[in-house]
Amino acid sequence: MPVSVTLDKKLDKAYENSSLTEILNAPPSALSGLTERHDEALAQVGIKTVRDLGSNKHVAVARALVQLAEAEG
Repeated sequence: MPVSVTLDKKLDKAYENSSLTEILNAPPSALSGLTERHDEALAQVGIKTVRDLGSNKHVAVARALVQLAEAEG
């Protein structure tokens, strides 16, 4: 089943018409609000692509903690 997701304003304009694979393989600066300076800083901790960022264990733990805090009210 095809899935459609609108990512307007979530991606840098250069990546708006890219495939999901292209976005995941792109540097973090493909995400709106991140720059090449962010790419350089994130690369220092082994995050070189959007895929790396999304699958990073530290990011996952931080997100889980935020969700727990939101659930507590």
